[in-house]
Amino acid sequence: MTSALPSTGLELRSTITGAGDLELSLVNAPIPTPRPDEVVIRVEAAPINPSDLGLLLGPADLSTAAASVHGGLPLVRAQIPQGLMKAMTSRIGQSMPVGNEGAGVVIAAGDSPEAQGLIGKTVAVIGGAMYSQYRCLRGKDCLVLPADATPADGASAFVNPLTALSMVETMRMEGHKALVHTAAASNLGQMLNRICLKDGVGLVNVVRDARQEELLRGLGARHVCNSSAPSFVDDLNRAIAETDATLAFDAIGGGALASQILAAMEVAAARALPSYNRYGSSVHKQVYIYGGLDTRPTELRRSYGMAWGVGGWLLFPFLQRLGAEKAARLRDRVVAELKTTFASHYSHVVSLQEALQIPNLQAYNRRATGEKFLIAPHKAG
Repeated sequence: MTSALPSTGLELRSTITGAGDLELSLVNAPIPTPRPDEVVIRVEAAPINPSDLGLLLGPADLSTAAASVHGGLPLVRAQIPQGLMKAMTSRIGQSMPVGNEGAGVVIAAGDSPEAQGLIGKTVAVIGGAMYSQYRCLRGKDCLVLPADATPADGASAFVNPLTALSMVETMRMEGHKALVHTAAASNLGQMLNRICLKDGVGLVNVVRDARQEELLRGLGARHVCNSSAPSFVDDLNRAIAETDATLAFDAIGGGALASQILAAMEVAAARALPSYNRYGSSVHKQVYIYGGLDTRPTELRRSYGMAWGVGGWLLFPFLQRLGAEKAARLRDRVVAELKTTFASHYSHVVSLQEALQIPNLQAYNRRATGEKFLIAPHKAG
């Protein structure tokens, strides 16, 4: 049984045209009647995460962005550098909805008892197309939030919390004792710091300026290394030796930071060698790159022996490897600690229309720590 629903709702779309442009638009998308196991969610809050930007903005040059209006709704066009269009071939002409996760209130449901039981509940979901006023998804994909939680509280209940928890799970599964994390003052980094403090896990936080260092120390972080400080290498060596960290998660990607971390791990490991070994220590040192805040090539300057690895890491493949039962336990912890360990903070709350304003688009693209946007799809303006 479904209660009365509007026939359409606004949805943000991203399209790559054959002419080499990115087009961002709002469309009036039809709201489907839910199947027996589905619910319709009135989306109230959806964050803009770094993982959303690849689809939202692609490789567009936002310095060329121009705003217009089509059918009474905003339209933004920006040029894509010709050399990058080949990688966009599979996207050309596809109007793609955006937004990995969000939260809202269930306003209609299919006939199954499970779906009907969700009507009126505030839920968080991760199902794509969340920069929309309404979203139809399976009831079993909804995470019911505590009674005192708002949609804004639960909007970021999946990507950052599960990523932070999965980093610690990866550490345990692979036999490491402590972690290094870069871009550590981000919302994700602050969550990881709180998890590690609560769980007694050693964590080395790498940040890029004194303001971020002060922020994390104010949150109780025990080891914070500022990559812009003259003493950075010595500070990193000392922090890794004190924590015995042999695993790092790197959100930066480009430049020499991953190599510096591996070298510091080797310095710590080599101290335990009984004598010189030309192949270095036998302690395995691993850096996982999970972001690309620096789009330059990754530089590896071999000074850390032969027992090392650099690879990519993504949340959802890891959760599949972890298994449904353990992944469910992680989600249960997120709900239990939603307003403490996994609290998110937003610098701006924007409507769907405001989300397409060029200054805001340029702000997302900066990926700056402390500038996290929340879309409120039903906000006026």
